[in-house]
Amino acid sequence: MSDEAGPRAGLTVTHRRYVPYSDAHYAGNLVDGAYVLKLFGDVATELCIRTDGDEGLLAAYSDVQFREPVRAGDVLEVGATLARAGRRSRELDFRATVVCRGRPDRAESAAEVLPEPIVAVTATGTVVVSADA
Repeated sequence: MSDEAGPRAGLTVTHRRYVPYSDAHYAGNLVDGAYVLKLFGDVATELCIRTDGDEGLLAAYSDVQFREPVRAGDVLEVGATLARAGRRSRELDFRATVVCRGRPDRAESAAEVLPEPIVAVTATGTVVVSADA
């Protein structure tokens, strides 16, 4: 475990990821929701490693909300925050925001940093860590 007191609520792990055009599946270069859920799994894994020295197992999502589209060419900031720690379970709050967006309307490779990030997806999830951790 990362500290003697155990996992602490409020700990946040953040990743940034460019969304490649090869991951677009729909008109308008939209990316499916599963893409972001996979990224949530990645930040959950790092959070569990930091709190428990164990990768953990993502057991469930609840209250998943797809608020805004994610498109190829976006840069996503994806975070997991430890909301509650039980003996072996951890409740995490997830958030994916678009911080940069491709602008193919301007030029093929044009993009911009957004003045305000767009909250694209939020969720709550439960991970379970090994009893041996």
